[in-house]
Amino acid sequence: MESQLLTEGHDLMKPQNGESLEDYHERISSYLRKVEDVKKSDLANYVTHRRVVIDLLKKAIKRKPDASYVREEMIHKLLMPMQIESSEVLQDYCNLWLIDERLAFHEYLASDKTLSSMPITGSKSSKEPDLLALNVFDSPLLVSDSPTPPLASIVIVEIKRPMRNDATQGEKKDPVVQALNYLEKTREGGVRTKQGRPIPASDNIPGFCYVICDLTPTIVNRCNLQDLSRTSDGMGYFGYNKNFQAYIEVISFDRLVNMAMERNRAFFDKLRLPAS
Repeated sequence: MESQLLTEGHDLMKPQNGESLEDYHERISSYLRKVEDVKKSDLANYVTHRRVVIDLLKKAIKRKPDASYVREEMIHKLLMPMQIESSEVLQDYCNLWLIDERLAFHEYLASDKTLSSMPITGSKSSKEPDLLALNVFDSPLLVSDSPTPPLASIVIVEIKRPMRNDATQGEKKDPVVQALNYLEKTREGGVRTKQGRPIPASDNIPGFCYVICDLTPTIVNRCNLQDLSRTSDGMGYFGYNKNFQAYIEVISFDRLVNMAMERNRAFFDKLRLPAS
């Protein structure tokens, strides 16, 4: 049907031989009605896709029959395929809306790739953040006497295995420190757009660090030592690190599921998808 509509769309503006103005208007109206129905179907498909992804996430974070939990790679692949860039993956396979709807809009996004391989950074580091995104705003709404646009922000996402409880001091074992260090290394190289153009004041680009993990005792301890505040529902932490100029949010898997369900519930209800 979509292929047929595409063909009709190409021929739409060409009046047929002997066609009256009334017939021409009716042909346009009929075409627009069919397009509307197809787009409604596309939207219903997308909303249903979101519901299935949330259900898969809920299943993935449950304890398995052998009392173990899935590795973080499973969660990572559900959010976005690994070792690729955003230009290499279809939008339907990128489910970063689970974390933040704004992550759907980015200049560049890399999944599980070394910092040195990313065109936006001059870093020589071989470290691999789980997810790193660059947002560039060529026409900022806020007008000030700050450096010339484009303005930008860097997003780091670090994912840990469900119920992992071995967080300790240091970059290798503290997920918050890991995310902040990835941010620092990205800035050190001089951040550029994906086309290779320099972004002014790269060392001051705002950072957003998300850590996706369960709030096990060691994670709670690291959050408290970072002076992060507990969320009102008790299922996450948040704060701002002035030294790194970074907003930090630690999101438990249960909070991730709950937030995604709340944001999409109106759409699910409209399609009468099951509540649970």
